[in-house]
Amino acid sequence: MTLTLYNTLTRRQEPFETVEPGKVKMYYCGVTVYDYCHLGHARACIVWDVIRRYLQFIGYEVRYIQNFTDIDDKILNRARVENSSMEAVADRFIKAYFEDMARLGIKEADEYPRATHTMNGIQRLIHELENKGFAYPADGDVYYAVRQFAEYGKLSGRKLEDMQAGKSDAYGGLRQRVNVDDPEYQKKKDPFDFALWKAAKPGEPAWESPWGAGRPGWHIECSAMVRDRLGDTIDIHTGGADLIFPHHENEIAQSEAVTGKPLARYWLHNGMVKVDGEKMSKSLGNFITIRELLDRGVDPMAVRLFVLTAQYRTPIDFTDEAIAAATNGWHTIKEGLLFGYQYGKKLGWEIEKGEHSPIENLDVERFQEIVNNDFNFPGGLTVLFELAKELRREGHILVHEGKTETSPDKLKHQWQTLVTLAGVLGLEAEIEAEPDKNNGLSDAEIEAKIQQRQEARQSKNFAESDRIRDELQAEGITLIDSRDGTRWHRN
Repeated sequence: MTLTLYNTLTRRQEPFETVEPGKVKMYYCGVTVYDYCHLGHARACIVWDVIRRYLQFIGYEVRYIQNFTDIDDKILNRARVENSSMEAVADRFIKAYFEDMARLGIKEADEYPRATHTMNGIQRLIHELENKGFAYPADGDVYYAVRQFAEYGKLSGRKLEDMQAGKSDAYGGLRQRVNVDDPEYQKKKDPFDFALWKAAKPGEPAWESPWGAGRPGWHIECSAMVRDRLGDTIDIHTGGADLIFPHHENEIAQSEAVTGKPLARYWLHNGMVKVDGEKMSKSLGNFITIRELLDRGVDPMAVRLFVLTAQYRTPIDFTDEAIAAATNGWHTIKEGLLFGYQYGKKLGWEIEKGEHSPIENLDVERFQEIVNNDFNFPGGLTVLFELAKELRREGHILVHEGKTETSPDKLKHQWQTLVTLAGVLGLEAEIEAEPDKNNGLSDAEIEAKIQQRQEARQSKNFAESDRIRDELQAEGITLIDSRDGTRWHRN
């Protein structure tokens, strides 16, 4: 089974072959830390987290680097508004980033380089570009001479002549980005050139350099961090589709002009997040942060499942209905994941909490065959749902009849397979302590009964639905039905 990836650079799906056999060097263009992370960040971070997990699952040693942009106009503007400092703002939102990602179950990267901690590498790269004729100084600034790099536009497919002022706006229009009265524009030899180094402005943080005090441009940061942490050529470079142009295009131009080698073998880009069919933005009032969503009571695992039900390269639409469906789907998988801890003793199993044994069987092979097609996680989820539903069915039979239709050994193997594959996707159910019989039903038992009630309601067996509600009420459990599903609390 060969893993194939859609490569933005070549615009086709290709077999995955690493620079060094058995090892993957992977870089993700991370967040600019001036605000709390939003749903777009959640999608990107979940996607790259799961891709990293999957590569490790199929046997690769992965070194995963994610940067923080901690010097930027947006950070400086927030610092001014709050009468704070750039460093204080960046530190605060980096801390918030780790809090949000921990709640979503995102594994930490191997390293998180920051732009302000990479000044030597940034200046060294600019100096090499200047020596090779790809960069030029201008009154304290340094610009990249785009027309010197013959392959400029190869990632995005854009051609400079098609982006000339006065020509087609098919790519968003250079005319909308250029102000001929801007002093920066007047410094450039060509309107397409972009800043590698910016001269210091009064009251802004600055670093000494051969071109005078200043700070780096945005694009040069990632080129320097990739080179410093991973080398000249990496295996996978990732980011949102909005970064293809100009950010990733400029990264290629900067890095490859110096090294003469491909910056990355494979370029992967995740699709954007919409909210109720519209682009998410603060101006539309549909901007949702990760912590806002989770503080509403949405299960983090439901968020992961929501993200994974869409192919990672396609846009995804966040709606109340979509989250409700993901929540219901998570309840199904969660019930399957808890099966072993809930019924294992009855079936004569000997298991330890957190047991996560490597499994080889037809279900795992089918999962891998599906996912190997450009990280087809939505297809892979079908295998998990099949296993979870079968375990749930067996659990209901065990509760009502005291025995199962399937052998305990086979059930254990199915459960271990589900736990293994769910772990690849970062879907983990909290394992509760053995319930005290004097304290009534465990959380898992309550969830199982709520699922039974939901199935009864869907089949219009309202008498059974009412019976389960009354049974839970007698145990001191109150159910609250809403459009987002059923919540419960102990009285």
